Amino acid sequence: MKPAEYARQHQDDFLAELQEFLRIPSVSTQAEHRDDVAHAADWLKARLLEAGFPHAEVMATPGHPIVYAEWLAAGPDAPTVLIYGHYDVQPAEPLELWKTPPFEPTLAGDDLFARGASDDKGQLYVHVKAAEAFHKNSGRPPVNLKCLFEGEEEIGSPNLAPFIRQNAALLAADVALISDSHILGPDAPAIVYALRGMCYVQVEVTGPAQDLHSGSYGGAVNNPINALTRMLAQLQNESGEITIPGFHDRVRPLTEDERAKMARLPFEREQWLKEAHVTTDWGEQAYTIIERLSARPTLDINGIWGGYTEPGVKTVLPSKAYAKISMRLVPDQEPDEIAQLITDYLTAIAPPGISVKVDYLQGGYGAMVRRDSPAMRAAVSAYEAGYGVTPFFMREGGSIPVVATFQKVLGIETILMGFGLPDDNLHAPNEKVHLPNLYQGVQTAIRFMELLPSV
Repeated sequence: MKPAEYARQHQDDFLAELQEFLRIPSVSTQAEHRDDVAHAADWLKARLLEAGFPHAEVMATPGHPIVYAEWLAAGPDAPTVLIYGHYDVQPAEPLELWKTPPFEPTLAGDDLFARGASDDKGQLYVHVKAAEAFHKNSGRPPVNLKCLFEGEEEIGSPNLAPFIRQNAALLAADVALISDSHILGPDAPAIVYALRGMCYVQVEVTGPAQDLHSGSYGGAVNNPINALTRMLAQLQNESGEITIPGFHDRVRPLTEDERAKMARLPFEREQWLKEAHVTTDWGEQAYTIIERLSARPTLDINGIWGGYTEPGVKTVLPSKAYAKISMRLVPDQEPDEIAQLITDYLTAIAPPGISVKVDYLQGGYGAMVRRDSPAMRAAVSAYEAGYGVTPFFMREGGSIPVVATFQKVLGIETILMGFGLPDDNLHAPNEKVHLPNLYQGVQTAIRFMELLPSV
C-alpha cells in the first residue's frame, strides 16, 4: 500500500486525533491556560513519536515551550525539510457568539468547528499524518524531516527568533515548509509567495497632571482624548493613504506584470463583501481590493480608550488617553524604522500642552520568496496531484514573521503550503476548517516529499 492510499484509508483516525488536539485550550495569551499550552506540547510530542519520528522533545523557552522533532533516515544526500507550525491558539472570547463550544470540536457537514481548527492545529497536523503514512508503509519519508512547532505565535513569537539563532545548526535545512495560510477555494489551491510584516505600537498622550472637572476646565484645557483623536486622524487621509513622512520610502512598487497576474486571481467582490459583513469596500482607490489586501501597507487603530467608560455619567476631563495601532508592512519595510517614524510624527503634531509616549509592542518583517525554485516547482506539482488543478500564486495580507527569520538566520526559503479557506473565521468566533482540504492537504504533503529529491 502506498502512503497516499494509507492516508485515504485512515482519514477517520486523522479526524479523531485532530479533535483530541483541538479539545486542549492552548491559549498562549492567557495565564490561566499556561498548563494547557504545556499539555498541548506534550500531546504533540507523543503524536510525533507515534508517527515514526525517532526523536521528539519539548524544549523550554523563557515562555511557552517549542516542540522539536527530527527524522534523518533519508541520509545526507537527501534534502532536509524544516516544517514549522504553531500549536497555540487565539482566545475564544466573545464566547456568546460561538454557535458551538470552542473547545468541543463539532462537525457540521464537511466543516469542523473549533478554536484552532484552521489556525494552526489542523494545518500543522497535516504534516504529522503525512509522515505517519510513510512510516506505516515504506518505513521512512524520502526526505529528511525536522519539525519546529511553537506555542507563542499568537502572542508575537517573542522567543522564537532567539531560539532559531541559538539553534541554527540543529535547525539547518534545505527548505522550510509552513501550512498556516489559506487557498482561494475548495477547488482553487494557491501558494503564497509574499507576506506582510507588522509594526504594533501603543500610544499614550498626557495633558493635565490629573483628571479635571469638565465644567470648571473644559474649553480652556486641551482634552487628551480630543487631542489624540485629532492626531490619529492625521495618520491617514480620507482615501486611506498613510501620511506619515517617510512611511512609503521602502515600499517596493508593484510591477505591471505582477498586477496583471493578481488581476487574474478568482475574486468576487460581492462574495467578499458578504464574508466581511460590510456593504462596500474602502481604501486606496489606485489599487484593487486584492492589491490593498495583500501588497500595500496598512494602518489601523485597533483600540482607543481613556476617561470614564463605565455606566452612567461622569463629567471628567481625563489626564490621559491611549490607542493601539497596527501597521501591516510590505517586504523591504523595516518594523523598527516604522515605529520610529510614527513616534516622530505623533510627537511633531501633538498640540501644545500634550505629551506623547509611544511603546513599540511588536514587530515582524514581511517576506517574499522565489516562485521558480526547485522546491516551489515540487510544491506546484504536489498541489496538482492533490487537487487536480494547477495552484495560483498569490500574496498574503497576514504576517508569518518566521519566514523572514528563516531567510535571514538559516539562509533558506519557505514553501507556504496552505489548506485553509478565506471564510474559516480565523481569530473570530466559529472558527472552522473544511475537512476535505485537510485530507487533500495530507495527499499534497506526501507528494511534495516524494517529488522534492528529484527536482
